[in-house]
Amino acid sequence: MNDHAEPALSDGARLGLQLTTVDKAVFAALMAPLRLWSSPVFEGMQRLPETGAALLVGNHTMYGMLDALVFAEHVQRRHGRVIRVLAEDVHYTVPGHRDVITRWGAVRASRENCRTMLAHDELVMVFPGGAREVTKRKGEKYRLMWKGRTGFARMAVEAGCPIIPVSSIGVEDSFDIVLDADSLALRPLRRLLESRGFRWSELAVPIARGIGPTPIPRPERYYFRLGAPIDTSRYAGRADDAALGALRDEVHGAVLDGMHALFAQQSTDPGRRFAGRALETAAMRARFGRRSA
Repeated sequence: MNDHAEPALSDGARLGLQLTTVDKAVFAALMAPLRLWSSPVFEGMQRLPETGAALLVGNHTMYGMLDALVFAEHVQRRHGRVIRVLAEDVHYTVPGHRDVITRWGAVRASRENCRTMLAHDELVMVFPGGAREVTKRKGEKYRLMWKGRTGFARMAVEAGCPIIPVSSIGVEDSFDIVLDADSLALRPLRRLLESRGFRWSELAVPIARGIGPTPIPRPERYYFRLGAPIDTSRYAGRADDAALGALRDEVHGAVLDGMHALFAQQSTDPGRRFAGRALETAAMRARFGRRSA
């Protein structure tokens, strides 16, 4: 038995992952249409550490992966760091999909994986609301559903690394929910799937419309904001519920504050929607044309 074996992550994920040139190009190409469609804005990116471990903690929006992928690709392309997103078990039940997300940095959500990555100076991202924030019901727009979870706080305290709050809005303005997990029309399907062990309440994604009756998202701008890093050293050696709950509440408040700041920015942004962005582009071209004349 080798007592000095290198620590490993589950599902074939690699520590110290660096994307190949081909992977970077493919990732950027796949995200390009969504970047153009959503014209994302990033605030506070100077707070992202260039090196060392940090735990990014954010709000999950409906359908989850849309803004998470845009954010992860931006960080990789502009800041040179791979975000190791802790992904729900359901992602690893889909052949092909699980291989792609693992290749680009995702890791199955577990405390063991999180501890190992933080111990090796990785940039880890977690969404305490999990799948339930992705599978929102009508009337739950941008609601945080952390259910008192403190696991992420424990991981950061154990690692002695900062927590960086990440707030995101835009995706949930792109859709209107037509049917959700509680809809009567879906009750027969719910009974069938629950009889086969499917966690309906947590995993049943809503049926939504975007442009007209189609599922194509409306071209709303995505907004991202990194809050001030939260130092966890004052909780060193503490694992009691009171300490972890206080840290969780501080992070929860910081994510909410970031969302409110983004809502204010969104409300006055003439480029929030596609038409406004098109007018801005046309005006810039006109000014450039006059200067060149």
